Amino acid sequence: MQTELKPMTVANLKVVRESDFGVFLSAGTGNSNDDILLHKNQQTSEIKVGDVAEVFLYLDPKKKLTASMKVPKMKVGQIARLKVINVSKDGAFLDTGAERGIFMPFAEMIGKVQVGDIVWAKLYIDKSGRLATSMKVSDEIRRASKPAENLKRGDKIKGAIYNITEDGAFVFSEQRNIVFIDQKEIPRKLKCGEIVEARVTFIREDGRLNASLRETKENAINDDAEKIFRFIKSNGGKINFTDKTSPEKIQAVFHISKASFKRAIGHLLKMRRIEKFEEGFKISEQ
Repeated sequence: MQTELKPMTVANLKVVRESDFGVFLSAGTGNSNDDILLHKNQQTSEIKVGDVAEVFLYLDPKKKLTASMKVPKMKVGQIARLKVINVSKDGAFLDTGAERGIFMPFAEMIGKVQVGDIVWAKLYIDKSGRLATSMKVSDEIRRASKPAENLKRGDKIKGAIYNITEDGAFVFSEQRNIVFIDQKEIPRKLKCGEIVEARVTFIREDGRLNASLRETKENAINDDAEKIFRFIKSNGGKINFTDKTSPEKIQAVFHISKASFKRAIGHLLKMRRIEKFEEGFKISEQ
């Protein structure tokens, strides 16, 4: 029995006749009215009657099944970094190299995506038999990964985020290592697909890595100190912050913890760039 041909699928179909604007492929129904057009513009190589072509099927503007030799560049079950080319009320469409974007339902997303984002995704066949994409690729990345080699604590690694949980973010590095970044080592909001450079903090026995997006404490003190000093300078040369200032207020203004604030203030005092007064700190007059 001939399998029903559906849009958003790949099929191998025989060329049965030619026309001025392309060739027609057999739909396998025995009715020439069901033959599927493969337009010249959708052909990637020369094709003639009797040939069997691998084609991507989709609906044209008139909702008629049509074909293109621009098929997905990946096979079902494979993963790749794919670009988001459209977002609708039902989900998003990713570019796999096919004539049309491949649908990704909201249920298969991790976080929100926007047009232009590039995310790790896999190609799969949904319950209706159509091609679809999913950002849930943890199992596939685990199988594709390899243990870290020639790395030590403090080294920098670069990769793309493929999953974000309450505990932290997971990165697939350029060396195909799985990297976990704990939530406490993430100083800003991240999104899936984003490329980050992180510092290795621990190498596990299984070859996976732990890493941090925060600077080392020494570099962080210098950065925090400069941030606070610039704020003081722009605030008339003084700030009304003391040891009793709440962590929430410090976080809201400087986006650092109270402990980091105190270390940075101590550094500025030691360098004599600021001095203390009753209501807070001011730029030193020396």
